Amino acid sequence: MSASSRLSSLRAKLKIIGGYAMVCDALAIAAVVAALALAHLPWAALVIAWVTMVLVVAPLISARTAKTLGMSGTAIGGYTNARALVVLASLAVHVRVGAQVWEAVVLLILAIFVLAERGVRKSVTSSAPVAVNVPGVSIPLPSVPLGTAVFWANTIAVFVALALSPLQIALWPVALVLIAALVLFILVITQIARYRTARARFEENISLIVEQLAPKFAFHWQAPGGTAYQAGMWLPYLDRIGEPYIVLARTAVNVRELAKITDRPIILRTALTDLDAILCPSLTTVFYCNTATRNSHMVRFPELTHIQLNHGDSDKIASASPVFRQFDRNFVAGQAAVDRFEAHGIETRRDQFVLVGRPQLDGVEPARQPIREIDEPVVLYSPTWSGFYEDSDYSSLRAGTEIVQELLARGCAVIFRPHPYAPRHKKNARACAEIARILEEDANAHGRAHRWGPVAETEMSIFDCFNASDAMVSDVSSVVSDFLISQKPFAMAAVSSHGDDFVEEFPLSRSAYVFDVADSSTHGLAAALDDMLGEDSLSEVRRAVRSHYLGDATGENCARPFLDAARHYVDGGR
Repeated sequence: MSASSRLSSLRAKLKIIGGYAMVCDALAIAAVVAALALAHLPWAALVIAWVTMVLVVAPLISARTAKTLGMSGTAIGGYTNARALVVLASLAVHVRVGAQVWEAVVLLILAIFVLAERGVRKSVTSSAPVAVNVPGVSIPLPSVPLGTAVFWANTIAVFVALALSPLQIALWPVALVLIAALVLFILVITQIARYRTARARFEENISLIVEQLAPKFAFHWQAPGGTAYQAGMWLPYLDRIGEPYIVLARTAVNVRELAKITDRPIILRTALTDLDAILCPSLTTVFYCNTATRNSHMVRFPELTHIQLNHGDSDKIASASPVFRQFDRNFVAGQAAVDRFEAHGIETRRDQFVLVGRPQLDGVEPARQPIREIDEPVVLYSPTWSGFYEDSDYSSLRAGTEIVQELLARGCAVIFRPHPYAPRHKKNARACAEIARILEEDANAHGRAHRWGPVAETEMSIFDCFNASDAMVSDVSSVVSDFLISQKPFAMAAVSSHGDDFVEEFPLSRSAYVFDVADSSTHGLAAALDDMLGEDSLSEVRRAVRSHYLGDATGENCARPFLDAARHYVDGGR
């Protein structure tokens, strides 16, 4: 998706959210006007008020709709104007039928309670665990379910008021629900106060807390939600360095996701100035594994050694970004990563690069036999995503159904594992769903053991998929260079360019069976698959390319170059 498309999508979403709220507010105002102006037709005001409240609560029935309309996480503070105006409309109707003073007071208090939700919404929704796995630090967060309970208590009270207003029935039920809402409010406010007090105490003592942790290095992480897999590929190897370290998370989402995959101390630092407090005498090195904007907040400390790990090595243009020049050292898999910068005209110092191989490949098993000797080969189809911009769209998913059908026609079992970001693009998501349908139908019809969905994407790691397959089809992706370690054959989709230009731009493809993808069709796919699954004429080429991209470490020794280099810098080496 291009930058302009993303901007248009954002504008459309904001328009939907604002437009929906405006509709609810307009209807609520109409209910108040009708209640005041149409004294002889109180039912008109009540009908409008009921429609308004149905629109307010309807999004909560669907989590996806709630997210689109800005009510995800907790409903507290949602559509307060509309709900408060409905209460006023109910009050106007109730006054017409002879409300007592105390009943009017109850309804006014209800309106105030609804509006008061705004004051606690931000504290409930934006409060974040600022420290996780830090000994002696406990910062209890305000409860999101409790905040949602406040919303529902007030909203139920509004519905009850609407139901009783025209019936000349005392509003005792509304008063009782209000008492429950008051108790919930008190609990929420108490939790917010405890959170703020504990967080303030933590901030006052953070320098001392970090100094007591005595970290030798830090792992700095900022990324959109849903990308913690990038950090997850490095954290186990940072653990193996054998020195104490801390994880610096830059957003609340980052903290929550990292807390699920590591037991190391995690500290939330959102602002640039927040990082000053974590500097301590023991800290020598900071590791990064993406090119996030906020990395520069940390790189500004010259007394530390800043090392970029990246989260994969491929011939994508993103792997040769000038941004990498800001780090003291770039740990890269092989010489190909260094050559890539020169090939793209990006000047760098040779001493910025340290060749460490790919430690994550230590569990990948080599091919056991030539693929032509396997009667029913298992083929991994692992397409990348479409990127943020059109010039970085390398995904073959546009032709994914044809690729899978060609594999099935050759009697292959298929493991389908798309990039985690693939569902973020509608066309990619539709292609993934169609491929899953094709595989399910074929499994039922022919009994082939295909794997897709949670089995291939969650229960199996990408390296499990490598080990379970005999060959692979992919595109321009770090998955391809990683697959080289197995010495199994693979095919690549030429999406961004074709023929000799593709091989020149993406040199890794010299060891792949290349086919073209244009729009939703392919060219040369059948011949590529026949060679890959048959004679495998590129087997010798793969051996040479493997060393160029991944170095020479194999098997259980894959992690050694990384660990040796990391320990050197963590111990103060420059």
